[in-house]
Amino acid sequence: MDSDFLIQEHTQAETQRQARQFLNRRERKPLWREYVETAVIALVCAILLRIFVVSAYRVNSASMEDALFEGDYIFVNKLAYDFGTEPQVGDIVVFKYPNNPTKQYIKRIAAGPGAIVEVADKVVYVNDEVAPIPPHSKHIDQRIIPGDLSFRDNLAPYVVAPDEYFVIGDNRDDSRDSRFWGGVPQENIIGKAVFVYWSWEPDPDPPGWGFPYIVDLFHWIGHGIWNFPTNVRWGRLGKPL
Repeated sequence: MDSDFLIQEHTQAETQRQARQFLNRRERKPLWREYVETAVIALVCAILLRIFVVSAYRVNSASMEDALFEGDYIFVNKLAYDFGTEPQVGDIVVFKYPNNPTKQYIKRIAAGPGAIVEVADKVVYVNDEVAPIPPHSKHIDQRIIPGDLSFRDNLAPYVVAPDEYFVIGDNRDDSRDSRFWGGVPQENIIGKAVFVYWSWEPDPDPPGWGFPYIVDLFHWIGHGIWNFPTNVRWGRLGKPL
């Protein structure tokens, strides 16, 4: 039995020695190849995240002030409403505009499927009760427009269809939303806005852009460097929504 044990131990040691020799002989990858493979893997992961999990969007209107400002860059969770989770009143969502799905809008959900929405002298009612007022919502126009001229301030009772959501911009007097074109089908909702990852205050007088482009390129680079400290809204970076 002792001899069998010695033979087995010798065989294991020989196998380990051959494995070490194989590893030592194996040609190491060039450094540039390791960098390229790492970059490719990172790019593939970023693309998969971009397609299936999160997307980055730039806010280009004032309709959601003061929750979101023009020039805010936000992350949107595309999986927020998967796996049985339904959109909730108060959520800020990005969706395909029902009348033109090639356009994407961002608004806040004011009412869900089956709800009855009415607007009377700027006050929004849902199921005959005053709807919750978002903390950042505002009115910038003191006028009250009659319902026969505009649905902005006065809207007759509207029943939200099944699987649709009634959305309104926080900047109530400067938003084209469900008051004008009806509910948003749930299938049009892309995802839920999560947080602001970057914010740049738009310049009212930016450099031009035209031929020869190389000259304007340097103008834009210089403009960005010069205005970087003042145009970045530092207090909004990382702001949750």
